[in-house]
Amino acid sequence: MRQPWIHNAKTDWWFILSPPFLVLLIIFLFQKQIQGLENHYSFYTWLFLIVFVDVAHVYSTLFKTYFVKGEVQKNKLLYLGIPAISWILGIVLFQFGSLTFWSVLALVAVFHFIRQQYGFMRIYARFEPNNWSKKIDEVAVYTATIYPMLYWFKTPRAFTWFVDNEFVWLQNLPNYIPLITIVYFTILTIWLIKTAFEAFKTKKINIPKTALITGTFLSWYFGIIYFNNDLLFTFLNVVSHGIPYIALIYIREIKQKEKHQLNWMQIFKSFSGIFLFVGIILGFAFLEEFLWETLVWNEHFSLNVIVSEKLFQFLIPLLVVPQLTHYLLDGFIWRKPKKVS
Repeated sequence: MRQPWIHNAKTDWWFILSPPFLVLLIIFLFQKQIQGLENHYSFYTWLFLIVFVDVAHVYSTLFKTYFVKGEVQKNKLLYLGIPAISWILGIVLFQFGSLTFWSVLALVAVFHFIRQQYGFMRIYARFEPNNWSKKIDEVAVYTATIYPMLYWFKTPRAFTWFVDNEFVWLQNLPNYIPLITIVYFTILTIWLIKTAFEAFKTKKINIPKTALITGTFLSWYFGIIYFNNDLLFTFLNVVSHGIPYIALIYIREIKQKEKHQLNWMQIFKSFSGIFLFVGIILGFAFLEEFLWETLVWNEHFSLNVIVSEKLFQFLIPLLVVPQLTHYLLDGFIWRKPKKVS
């Protein structure tokens, strides 16, 4: 069977498919040590997980959008409009209070994370017919991600997406946990049986798609439901989401393109160019987090810069623009143009 790798088996495995499995293995082997890091080395865990993975993956989008020659000119409304809308929307939401602002942003982020898993599944199923089997895969991916979030909404966790109490307003809903738990394990069972039946009948298996869906079930279940720990959730959530996204951007937008298509970005195509690519997104990520720390949070380091409360309603939405732009743009930039008959 022709396997639908994005690049090749080795690259796809290490940078797109393996992160949830490797992180879970590390967690089970060194769970006590990792939990101890939360208290003693919080600055370094924040630096490497949040800044150098989570925030960095946001800026990797630049290599598919604003850095591509002629891309902004082709769709100015999209590329200039979304950042403007992001700031305006943020300012409006902040008028209802900071908790409302962060709650809405958290829900948008959750949707983005869910859709990424669905998107990867669609890529790995691109050679398959659009039949009942693919529908079960789609339902399985959404089940693997939505159920843990619904569980989180109703069951307080020891971690947050952005700020404390961001989902507290959802805890007043009727107790739906027993019902959705039955639905979750029923769908998981159906998907496992379907996958095993197909493999037995056809003597073939879509390795990357099966690994992607399995990794999604494992990382979301253990990261949100099984382990109720801030660092373990961050470790699983951030690495499983950020590393594959950065890899996809580099593979699709640099590695697989000809030099004449890349124009000035051909400097990133070489082996040393990979380190330059990573260095640029890390630089942008550190700059953003430096602004957050010095102007807003003052948690990991501080320059004693005092910003008035009135300015926060404009400053915080402005600092969120790169992140919200990434979430919103992601809904457009991966769409394939419709074929004209």
